Amino acid sequence: MFPGLGGNGLVGMISSAPPSESVEQDRTSPPQWVAVGVLTLSTFMVVTSEMLPVGVLTPMAGGLGISPGATGTSLTITGVVSAVTAPVVPRLLGHLDRRVVLAAAMAVLAIGNGLTTIAGGFGMLVVSRIILGVGMGTVWGLAVAVAARLVAPRDAGLAVSFAVSGIAAASVLGVPLGTLAANASGWRAAFGALTALALLLAAALLLALPELRRPVAAEGEAETGRRRSLARPAVITGLVVVVLLVTAHFAAYTYVRPALEELAGMPANTIALLLLLYGVFGLIGNFAAGAAAGRRPRLTVLLLATGITVALVNLALFGTVALAAGLAIALWGVAYGGLSVGGQLWMTTAAPDRVEHITGLYVGVFAGSIALGAFAGGLVVEGAGIVPLLWGTASLALASLLVGLARPGPKPARLSPTS
Repeated sequence: MFPGLGGNGLVGMISSAPPSESVEQDRTSPPQWVAVGVLTLSTFMVVTSEMLPVGVLTPMAGGLGISPGATGTSLTITGVVSAVTAPVVPRLLGHLDRRVVLAAAMAVLAIGNGLTTIAGGFGMLVVSRIILGVGMGTVWGLAVAVAARLVAPRDAGLAVSFAVSGIAAASVLGVPLGTLAANASGWRAAFGALTALALLLAAALLLALPELRRPVAAEGEAETGRRRSLARPAVITGLVVVVLLVTAHFAAYTYVRPALEELAGMPANTIALLLLLYGVFGLIGNFAAGAAAGRRPRLTVLLLATGITVALVNLALFGTVALAAGLAIALWGVAYGGLSVGGQLWMTTAAPDRVEHITGLYVGVFAGSIALGAFAGGLVVEGAGIVPLLWGTASLALASLLVGLARPGPKPARLSPTS
């Protein structure tokens, strides 16, 4: 189903894993895949915890005695804290066992959700979302680097795709399921359930993952005693492309419902089905991009940028036609669904000797761009309207494509003789 992963660009990254890890095997064992599964559930949990206020905004605002707008800022708070946490944590870990760090981060996430459950006003909500952001940034920032170390080199790309798929699946399943639970038992019960599940996952991480210390130095670093800087042309290009694309996406996607209501006149149930379609296509895009980006990360990300650009332009031009709007949403889902894993593989291919640090930096930039996009989209919608927002975000997506074409990116991975 996922051909060609054996010779992908993560093989060099895996070679820096300590000899005590079992990744030197030719094949990945079932317990190793179980560990990847637990890690995937962890990324699913952190993003569900972050995004659940979207589905329960109105009753949550009423229960806290604050406005929906103030409640909505909780997403921005979590995103900003995650953006700061993700790049900082890898620099502080040293030789700490990554398994223990991930389990502790899930416990921190549980504390954040627990405080949200008992919050009585805006002040406690802010505290709870700050704590949640620390847990989220740590888990998301380490997940990809850890996933690749859990499996045999030939399965590294697939393991990364699974870890990142937890993020995409949270949007498709996590928020809707949390919303249904909140509708049945109240929003506080939904956050209480997330608290309990996060604690269970903390225990599962300790049981399922092997001991994972800091990866040994890459060959060049071991010889010179120095680390290469991350300020490399391919890394800088990739970060600029990701900032432009993620900002464009979240500026537009945050207001996709009013866009479909205003342009195509769609009722709420139809929009819900379209967003489910978007999520399903997003999962497809995640795994397709994971397979492709293992070989050619730059080409893959540029194709995704093209897809997002075309989708936004089509929605701006033909969004008044329901079928055209639906096709644009499906294309948008495939393209953006592959961006997280595609961008991640761009980064690890560009800096295979500093995987944890480049992953943390990437996640921090990604999370910061989410917050920036949602904020900028609100300003444009309030000041100019939906159609100018679509054209503006399409222009940002096109700019990302042009930057990726004009500036250097990571080189395609060489095919191994057995590929």
